[in-house]
Amino acid sequence: MDTVASFLTRIRNAGHAKHEKVDVPSSNLKVGIANVLQKCGYIRSFKVARDNKQSMMRVYLRYDSKGQHVIKHLGRISSSGLRKYVASSEIPKVRNGYGMTVLSTNKGIMSGDDAVTNKMGGELLFEVW
Repeated sequence: MDTVASFLTRIRNAGHAKHEKVDVPSSNLKVGIANVLQKCGYIRSFKVARDNKQSMMRVYLRYDSKGQHVIKHLGRISSSGLRKYVASSEIPKVRNGYGMTVLSTNKGIMSGDDAVTNKMGGELLFEVW
């Protein structure tokens, strides 16, 4: 099972349903993705509730002044069956800079712009706009 695709689908579906928040099982990868989405303004915030079994993460979604979900598109690029790796010079621009890509690098999860700035390549996880 692709946990990143499941995480993205839960955020996408909650946004379409106009939910204020969504709860997902937590992992270090999902926390890194949520950090990047929060830093770039696609979600308001998130919290991780730790317990003895499985930690849960609550993601608070962001809406514009008209009540529309800020995330219009959230698409997986690299999947468990077909990984997509790029060098820092090959990181694609999404919608001429209106959107962004998220990469998994050896320094952690970061946006495409941060990866270009740090001259780091990695696995293209998804694109968002």
